[in-house]
Amino acid sequence: MKINKTSLYKVITLIIFCLIGIQAQAQLLQNKKQFTRQDSLRGSITPERAWWELQRYDLNVKVEPDEKFISGSNQITYKVLASNNKMQIDLQEPMLITKVVQNDKELKFTRDGNVYYILLKDKQQVATTKTITVFFKGHPREAKNAPWDGGFSWKKDEKGNHFIATSNQGLGASVWWPCKDHMYEEAKGMTISVNVPSNLMNVSNGRLIKVKELIDNTTTYTWQVTNPINNYGVNINIGNYTHFGEVYSGEKGDLHMDYYVLEHHLEKAKNHFTDAPKMMKAFEHWFGPYPFYEDSFKLVEVPYLGMEHQSSVTYGNKFKQGYLGRDLSGTGWGLKFDFIIIHEAGHEWFANNITNKDIADMWIHESFTAYSESLFLDYYYGKQAAQEYIIGTRRTIQNDRPLIGHYNVNHEGSGDMYYKGANLLHTIRTLVDDDDKWRSILRDMNKTFYHQTVTTKQIEDFLIEKTGIALQKVFDQYLRDTRIPKLVLKSKGNKLVYYWENTVDDFSMPVDVYIGNNKQRILPTTKKQTMKLSSKFNEVNVDDNYYIQS
Repeated sequence: MKINKTSLYKVITLIIFCLIGIQAQAQLLQNKKQFTRQDSLRGSITPERAWWELQRYDLNVKVEPDEKFISGSNQITYKVLASNNKMQIDLQEPMLITKVVQNDKELKFTRDGNVYYILLKDKQQVATTKTITVFFKGHPREAKNAPWDGGFSWKKDEKGNHFIATSNQGLGASVWWPCKDHMYEEAKGMTISVNVPSNLMNVSNGRLIKVKELIDNTTTYTWQVTNPINNYGVNINIGNYTHFGEVYSGEKGDLHMDYYVLEHHLEKAKNHFTDAPKMMKAFEHWFGPYPFYEDSFKLVEVPYLGMEHQSSVTYGNKFKQGYLGRDLSGTGWGLKFDFIIIHEAGHEWFANNITNKDIADMWIHESFTAYSESLFLDYYYGKQAAQEYIIGTRRTIQNDRPLIGHYNVNHEGSGDMYYKGANLLHTIRTLVDDDDKWRSILRDMNKTFYHQTVTTKQIEDFLIEKTGIALQKVFDQYLRDTRIPKLVLKSKGNKLVYYWENTVDDFSMPVDVYIGNNKQRILPTTKKQTMKLSSKFNEVNVDDNYYIQS
């Protein structure tokens, strides 16, 4: 059989993108079917977590690159919600907690796998605010394939300098520092002080407030975060960095946009990072003000692909357009922007501003952010470009399992949460059929849930209310089922019979069809319905913007 070069290229490209999807699912988005006690301790709000409310962290870390070793302390400030004397703090093996202190008293503790139970001596009086300091050390888990299989990346740059970064979405921040490692609660602010050899620099979240050179030829960089921050957003980045930046005039005034790159990449970065202010302009238009003006915005070069660390977005896309030079949509539009700058910065609104309470609802982070890629295109290249891009990404969807994972066991849904989720949102936009209204809904969402942790139900209820469309069965179909609804259209003479199949029970969703050249909205259900056509020769086609089969 003869295969032309174009067809062969398409086949090879599809295989590559399938492998990318499988890689992400196999590591960051693990498909576990059996869960252990450790999964429950990590993924649920245990009694040892529920009685105290996290207020802030003050994290101090010494990094010794040659030994791949870290040590330090974390002062945890908390509010007492109920009287108790047993506190759960998470720190994953092989890291060790060495000492815990409260009010100058050293406390006893026990360990259960990745969980430490701290036994408090002082009375924990309801409504009081207290602090506890946890000391730790060890060789943290080394990332095998960051960011999907994360931890510490101990690398060297092309000049032989240490090039180090953390990434731990899904895996958890407790892979390297002790914390209350659950998504439902965020520190309301924190400081991050990192001590490194003086020939290197550390960049973390928030603003740099202090640099202290020590006599042992090390330097401590202290960064301050004034906004709420989720644990996995906290990061350490160490390298031979140089800095440049700009001030962006945004919806809330002047926003400092800072860029930290390896010294020998400076000129390349200056030319390439022009996508950053373009991103900010487009996303403030669609989603509202950048949520962390007080903490600035940073792009930080790292030795892996990149991640959405709050106000410290990490970048490793090799200064290429698309996803490492590839277009995930296959349409050409994906090469109009740097995927990592646009996607990971989009997470500032969806993941860092609006954060899931349980990692099972991580579709909230990834679906909206994957969808933001098309909105960037919409802003600069028009609605048709956005539509072509989002429709093109359907080729990466596998429909292997639901987008929502299992609750209370730290379990994510399918990797389809990216582009199946994005196409769900695009379908809802098509249903709304009013771009100004859709934009106001997205902006209102970021205002309503500003700096909050949320559940899927909250997002569903919000969209149902704001769109005025009965979307519950639509959410059940696309979030909780793997089947793609099929719209059956059968013409009999001058009559059209239509209904849904391959759906959840009682599924219904409006859809736009073209009868000849005329657009008409119909409301199919799982029961057969009939409508008269003006002529038995009328051709009926479905609007491609709906993610359905027909």
